[in-house]
Amino acid sequence: MAAESLLTHLRTELASIEEAGMFKRETEITSPQGSDITTERGAMINFCANNYLGLANDPAIVEAAIAGMHSHGFGMASVRFICGTQDLHKELERCISTFLGTEDTILYNSCFDANGGLFETILGPEDVIISDALNHASIIDGVRLAKAQRKVYQHVDMADLKTKLEESKENRFRLIVTDGAFSMHGDLAPLDQVCDLADQYDAIVVVDDSHATGFMGENGKGTPEHFGVMDRVDVITSTLGKALGGAAGGFTSGRQEIVEMLRQRSRPYLFSNALPPGIATATLAALDIVENRPELRQRLKENTAHFREQIQAKGFTILQSVHPIVPIVLGDEKRTVEMARQMNERGFFVVGFSYPVVPKGQARVRVQLSAAHTREQIDAVIEAFAEVGKGLGAV
Repeated sequence: MAAESLLTHLRTELASIEEAGMFKRETEITSPQGSDITTERGAMINFCANNYLGLANDPAIVEAAIAGMHSHGFGMASVRFICGTQDLHKELERCISTFLGTEDTILYNSCFDANGGLFETILGPEDVIISDALNHASIIDGVRLAKAQRKVYQHVDMADLKTKLEESKENRFRLIVTDGAFSMHGDLAPLDQVCDLADQYDAIVVVDDSHATGFMGENGKGTPEHFGVMDRVDVITSTLGKALGGAAGGFTSGRQEIVEMLRQRSRPYLFSNALPPGIATATLAALDIVENRPELRQRLKENTAHFREQIQAKGFTILQSVHPIVPIVLGDEKRTVEMARQMNERGFFVVGFSYPVVPKGQARVRVQLSAAHTREQIDAVIEAFAEVGKGLGAV
């Protein structure tokens, strides 16, 4: 039977993934998300969540979510343009626009959906999308859906980006898309230089700022603020599921005409249920915290700087950046898996990343700092990394 043949093929593929040390196992968490968590393996200190500001279990966020469900219900049971738009959705869109200094915002159920619904909606075969080589999978998939021509420039290589723009001078519209902060490297796109080239070649700039919204930049407005180009980026896609409470949801924010076209034609928006009310109210509370509690950003910045300095002092080589994502690249998949396993056994929740999440031969343990981490927790994980690293011959 065809089905049995497929299953046999998949069993072989799964066995090869296991053998290569690339099999991904999930850890069950039995507590709320935070710097301290309880898992099926016991209590652990968590260094692998996108909980940058420590808001995933903040009491104010939880209470706001509960209040939203009490006042507006559990779910919408409909898409936005039929009967799924509440005043909460419009309020959140206005608040995001005000926060980012953009003209308009449209909500999605994830940033993956936002990226998936952007490019095919606004571009056609006469146009070209020029994408950073290490952009997130959601950007890659979104670009694939579009009928526009595609070019890829080498990671943060502005000379190569210029070459691709030069090659595209005859296209109707040129669109440059990049992550603001790259999730597997922790480095930043040089948006000031990207915008300079966009101005020179009359190109549109799109930034996925999922790993920066809420904490990068002086006021937490992301990488465009960090590089001083908030008024020069045409479109920002981002998530509500990382620094802004850590639940779910995403958005596209930018030029009013682009956002309006997305409301009319973007398939993930038109054919997905509206964002649940509780997430909308919780995100409104998270934005209020971002604007009124700058000490969280400062603590995250200090935690990041301390970890980066001390982990290098222990002999590990890391990519230089200011971002709280700090990948410890070991290269070998099996050794990476073993390091993560030993760290987990010592009570530190970290995860080894291997192909296809990162290229083959570039396996790494990714550490993510949070404002919720104490200095004692950070020092403890550094010492554990040093001991495990020596035992595995990594340092």
